[in-house]
Amino acid sequence: MADGETPFSVEQQEYLKGFLHGVETRRAALGLPLGAGSAGQKPSADPSDLQRAVQDAAIAAGGKLVPEEAAKRTKHPLDRFDEISTLAMANRFPKGTDVFLGKFFGLFYVAPAQNAFMCRLRIPGGILRSEQLRSIAAIADDLAGGYADITTRANLQLREIKVDGPPEVLLRLTEIGLTSVGSGADNIRNITGSPTAGIDPQELIDTRPQARALHHFILHHRELYGLPRKFNIAFDGGGRVAVLEDTNDIAFTAVTVADGFGVPPSVYYRLGLGGITGHRDFARETGVIVAPDATTRTANAILRVFIAEGTRTDRTKARLKYVLDRIGLPTFLRKVEAELGETLTRVDRDAIVPAAPQDRFGHIGVHAQKQPGRCYIGVACPIGRLTSQRMRGLAAIADRHGSGTIRLTVWQNLLIPDVAEADVPAARAAIEALGLSWRASPLRSGVIACTGNAGCKFSAGDTKRHAAELVGYLEARLAVDAPVNIHLTGCHHSCAQHYIADIGLLAVKVEQGEDMVEGYDLHVGGGAGPQAAIGRLIRAGVAFADLPPMVLALLIAWQQTRQPDESFQAWTASRGDDVLAAITPDAPALAA
Repeated sequence: MADGETPFSVEQQEYLKGFLHGVETRRAALGLPLGAGSAGQKPSADPSDLQRAVQDAAIAAGGKLVPEEAAKRTKHPLDRFDEISTLAMANRFPKGTDVFLGKFFGLFYVAPAQNAFMCRLRIPGGILRSEQLRSIAAIADDLAGGYADITTRANLQLREIKVDGPPEVLLRLTEIGLTSVGSGADNIRNITGSPTAGIDPQELIDTRPQARALHHFILHHRELYGLPRKFNIAFDGGGRVAVLEDTNDIAFTAVTVADGFGVPPSVYYRLGLGGITGHRDFARETGVIVAPDATTRTANAILRVFIAEGTRTDRTKARLKYVLDRIGLPTFLRKVEAELGETLTRVDRDAIVPAAPQDRFGHIGVHAQKQPGRCYIGVACPIGRLTSQRMRGLAAIADRHGSGTIRLTVWQNLLIPDVAEADVPAARAAIEALGLSWRASPLRSGVIACTGNAGCKFSAGDTKRHAAELVGYLEARLAVDAPVNIHLTGCHHSCAQHYIADIGLLAVKVEQGEDMVEGYDLHVGGGAGPQAAIGRLIRAGVAFADLPPMVLALLIAWQQTRQPDESFQAWTASRGDDVLAAITPDAPALAA
């Protein structure tokens, strides 16, 4: 090896830098000498004491911990595999706070919607190998409901896991190189990245190394589990498919910084903080740019400030947004710099080179890669659900026509990359043979639905069924010629992010005579990225039977009165709420 060379890759170096920084920071907090760790020195305390110290401070200040925080103190949730196994052997479901603690292993007891578990995986960047997808199909058949749902974090969930199934599910996931640890409860959720990373002709940077390094850093730092509340992180590499990173607590958005602004011209990540669209807030611009090899340690510092500053006594105000609201963005960034031990790099907005526009059809259909002669095929997955038979079929297509990989997207669909141009017709035929589509339907390509009350106790509506019925109704009556996103979410948690949709539907119960029926609040005009906007409520409490004609009326009015190339979002923005509501008068119930 030549002088100055290192045996480690860039992502390995990034991981090690973050790991060592975390060790040093922890040693300093414990009053131990920096750089310690040699034989004969006092061993470090349990790293999870970082969380306990904050809880102790809240109690000392006269606060009362919420039950979830009290449960974390009894025993570290990551040390509860024996309890999970004991319950399974006794054929007993968890009760009380044990339901919450099981989510640290990605296990959700979803009664009363289903007397069963859901298991949410961790798939960094949404990238799977074909053999992993086959194994997930086998787990679904053997231990769950025979299907998997694609989530809005480019991830998978297995449902209908029986009472004795969780230990075996966890073990089999580990055996195929996957995990579910930390995918629920007060933890850092699946790290999302650009689904076309490394293959996109328009991308500024391949996000895979950063997403992978941060994923493994989190898995090896137990003090980062048990946060005040859940935490989302996403990387957007500037490619054609949106990642919706500005809806995350930490948004890393690739940008090109021009020459003449005090920093070397290059590609950096612009840092956004505090996105949580369910609470009607996008990530705030910080003016900070981060070098790609500094993203893990920067995220680590942000997380540690969040741990120190987030409340443990009020879960409704425990997300990062509320820390920023309370202490202000400048103060928060100063605390991050103190944690990092260095100053964050800031640039004026004028330093950022305008980005290429994203393609709202980029996740569906056939698209050329940066690799000559290669394409990726975006496959539409009805309401985000894949049967085990389809999972096996897609894995076979990826092996036969691609490179044996499958990429999930935040749009609840998937990509098959690296298909030779000559193989595209055969690959498309194989996709169609599975009953799936690769064509970019303006409506179906933009429909997102959460699990709904068929599998979630919080949901007020059967969102997946309603999504399928709504799109079927609209497509039978209208040919839409431009993308329209329709998101159906079952409750205020907004897993389907209804506030950022062109048409956002929030499930509610609607009174009809002496009955309560499933219905929705109708929002319009949402968007993300350059078109970021929170959808506006124009009709509240619409019974689902009355909803499809209302949505149809809006789409017809848009197509008949829009300006050339005017998007649905822009069209709604130019009209008042009363005007839009008047387009959707009380409609007769939907005919069967």
